[in-house]
Amino acid sequence: MAKDQKKRKTATKSKKAEVKPSRKAEGRVDAFRELSSRIAAGGEIHPPVLLTGQARREHVRSTLREDHAQRIEQRSQAALEKFDKLADDFFKFFRGTALLFYRDMVGQDADMPSVMALGDVHPENFGVMPDEHGAPIFGVNDFDETIYAPFTWDLKRGAVGFWIGAREEGGLKRKKRRKIVRKFVKGYLEAMDGYAEHATEKNDGYRMDNSPKVIQRLFEEAWEERQEWLWDDYLKGSGRGFRASDELQPISSEIPKFQKAIDDLAKANGIDAPERAGELKVKDVCMRHGQGTASLGLPRYYVLIEGPSKDATDDLIIEFKSARRSALDGLAPPSDFNAGDKADRIAHGQSVQLAHGDIFYGAVEIDGESFMSRERAPFRDDIDLDELSYGTWKEYAEVCGAALAQAHALSDDLGQVDYDVEPSIIAAASPRKLFIADIVRFAEEAADRLEADHEFFREDHALGAFDIIDMVYR
Repeated sequence: MAKDQKKRKTATKSKKAEVKPSRKAEGRVDAFRELSSRIAAGGEIHPPVLLTGQARREHVRSTLREDHAQRIEQRSQAALEKFDKLADDFFKFFRGTALLFYRDMVGQDADMPSVMALGDVHPENFGVMPDEHGAPIFGVNDFDETIYAPFTWDLKRGAVGFWIGAREEGGLKRKKRRKIVRKFVKGYLEAMDGYAEHATEKNDGYRMDNSPKVIQRLFEEAWEERQEWLWDDYLKGSGRGFRASDELQPISSEIPKFQKAIDDLAKANGIDAPERAGELKVKDVCMRHGQGTASLGLPRYYVLIEGPSKDATDDLIIEFKSARRSALDGLAPPSDFNAGDKADRIAHGQSVQLAHGDIFYGAVEIDGESFMSRERAPFRDDIDLDELSYGTWKEYAEVCGAALAQAHALSDDLGQVDYDVEPSIIAAASPRKLFIADIVRFAEEAADRLEADHEFFREDHALGAFDIIDMVYR
């Protein structure tokens, strides 16, 4: 059923001067933006994916230095911990180096339909989270890299994620990994077929009562009573605030600042304090240390909201996380669609991709910096990949493909895309067997290349390569 065309939205953003213009990295964002345009226009140049040997090693090194420049300069302990984790774990290396991954894709697939892309699709970026009423739902759950881009970019990133995850966490051989990736792509395309025919994307959703067995099990394992969750993991004995630990650093003196942030969020999102949120009164604030993979080392705060009972059994926790430029910015083919900048972009992506998602997902400014916000919940969780059998890997990949299709299908309902997305994607993915085979081959080749990159990184990390950033000396 054809949909009415919608007027294209426009967005503007101011470009701030960079702090240190002497960095070698400063010209690379614009340079890669130009590279993307040239590749998309058919220019005959050599993108980074074609680099080999020492040239590839230096590209990996400079890209990771650039991506972590601020954290390296600040001598962030969390940044050091992140590099150690990336060196020890290939799957974490893939998850934590999205910029490296997408620079290899610069300008590709310019002929493919655009969607509100998640930007960082992999098996651990799907999970259980609260919906607008605080009830658990399953779907895409990490919007840090979201941006308008070809739908194939999410499929390719997801295919590589399932390929590497199935190897590193599942110990599965290449033949079985190929079948898992096929299930992911088939799940996506079959769900997209359904949305093209029935246009149910705004109402569909995975809940406790209607999910496949592999997801029902995740719902059951993720569930925890709020009171137990609060008191076991967060609150001090009195229940009046956060307890101090290696992960939680109470900063109660900052309550007024974060009360303003909560008030700003409520105003921006049009939140009339729901029954479960009392009066949106901030009880306490803490810094959260050691969380995330790609975002490890970036500022992150938890804000404790007093619940209606006022006895610390039904309090809410709202997370504020520092927002950055998307790793896809300037690399995806040029587009007329603009999601905004930093946290505004992240909030826009969530509002498009989850039709009935968390009402606390939004964007605020704290101390002049951009922060995204979301509710933490007792049941916010993702699947334990190392517990999946080969059969459940395939089932899980298929469900994740379908969940991604729903997120993409909403691009012309709730996003800026002004043409009918579903039939366009179905046509672009034809002939289907060839399209699926291409995605599987891409995943295999990209994973092999990333494995070599990981070895370059491990060797360079051991030699202190990431204690400094690239500089221009003349």
